[in-house]
Amino acid sequence: MSTEPKVSLRGLYKIFGANSQEALKFVKDGLGKEDLLVQHQHVLGLQDINVDMHAGEITVVMGLSGSGKSTLIRHLNRLIDPTDGEIIVDGEDVMKLNEEDLRKLRQNKMSMVFQKFALLPHRTVLDNAGMALKVRGEDQATQNAEAQKWLDRVGLTGYENHYPAQLSGGMQQRVGIARALTANTDIMLMDEAFSALDPLIRTDMQDLLLELQKELHKTIIFITHDLDEALKLADHLVILKDGAVVQQGEPQGILLNPNDPYIEDFVSDINRARVLKVRSVMGKVKKGTKYAGDVQVRDNLESMIAISNGDTNKIYRVLDGEEVVGQLDMLDLVKALVPRVSSTKS
Repeated sequence: MSTEPKVSLRGLYKIFGANSQEALKFVKDGLGKEDLLVQHQHVLGLQDINVDMHAGEITVVMGLSGSGKSTLIRHLNRLIDPTDGEIIVDGEDVMKLNEEDLRKLRQNKMSMVFQKFALLPHRTVLDNAGMALKVRGEDQATQNAEAQKWLDRVGLTGYENHYPAQLSGGMQQRVGIARALTANTDIMLMDEAFSALDPLIRTDMQDLLLELQKELHKTIIFITHDLDEALKLADHLVILKDGAVVQQGEPQGILLNPNDPYIEDFVSDINRARVLKVRSVMGKVKKGTKYAGDVQVRDNLESMIAISNGDTNKIYRVLDGEEVVGQLDMLDLVKALVPRVSSTKS
């Protein structure tokens, strides 16, 4: 996999208001979101965003309402233009594209899955799934063949001639995913794609996305306000507050080492045993250690507690496939389950 990022955001700012360039000067001089609104009646949407998104990975951007996450994703295909900064896709500055090239970017490089499904009610499921190919001018046979292939993959075989109103919310979102996959773009943008779904359906959709990702290796930018969802899906996690990045990195590392009281509060109520993996708490192999058995590096800690029957005296050899990569002391596992106390609660 290339070490060069697929998408890079460099020094990205977005300020909403009539004199955004003038307001930008105040922000760069240190004026915060609340003071900018009170003193200058402008809204700070994004502040100095620097994020790399790598090919074949799921980058999850999360934060509370008003944190700027949906504003950020809309910059990638320039549904919103920044006040300042660069948006680089495959080494090309998106801000320098003319109207025709921008249209090609949106049609050929990026597809989007929306929170509210955004299906055309008067079109069949098959027509909705093939819409991206229709926009590109592909013939009807090609549209139908590709759309049917992806409808089958997302579990909607037999529903191709139904209309959106005849489907449940979860099924409608499957059509949205099939539509994005039919577009066959390298990059998928998913803005709160599962948040309108019931919890059980939402879990099914998360599992479906991860299953497809194992095969397709898309570059996915996923927006959510739900930390459980973020930790489940993310290869790279970006946490926003008031339009700025508070912390970003590998999700397990953030959970174990939050660098801000805001994030400590976020992670304090998470079921750490279910989320944390063996790889995050294992140590180096020590010669002469007597092992209680072998476990896999991607097993979660909840499964380890069950395997060990809660015995903290046991030590397990950790494998990545067939390769020995470390050892897990159950005492270290127990320590990892205790969250750091937020300074805001002390």
